[in-house]
Amino acid sequence: MSETTEAQPTNPATTKPTVSFSIWPPSQRTRDAVTKRLIETLSSPSVLSKRYGTVPEEEAGVIASKIEGEAFETASGSAGPDDDGIEILQGYSKEISKRMLETVKARSAGSDAQAQAGSGVTEGAEGVDANAEAN
Repeated sequence: MSETTEAQPTNPATTKPTVSFSIWPPSQRTRDAVTKRLIETLSSPSVLSKRYGTVPEEEAGVIASKIEGEAFETASGSAGPDDDGIEILQGYSKEISKRMLETVKARSAGSDAQAQAGSGVTEGAEGVDANAEAN
């Protein structure tokens, strides 16, 4: 006993798609993966670390969470009701890259300034000691 089903003719012009696709906002799992990758990038040897140095993993975790959260909020603020999410996701990605680079540059500049200040204090102290001995 076989059943036959008659196909209903459909008009493509009147049929609406039933599948919706949106890539924004990313799932928490995706955001966690982004944070994990940021930690790896900041704390492991890479092109970035050769220039700006590596960040200890614990500190990298705090920095990565902050960068991802701020980038997510910035990108979410630019979302419109009709967006499919591609442009927002691109903005999110760019924001993460920008913030990561700003962070490592600032951290590197801070380390350099501390090293220079530390050596300047030592030199100044030696200069004072040399002057005291001369008097």
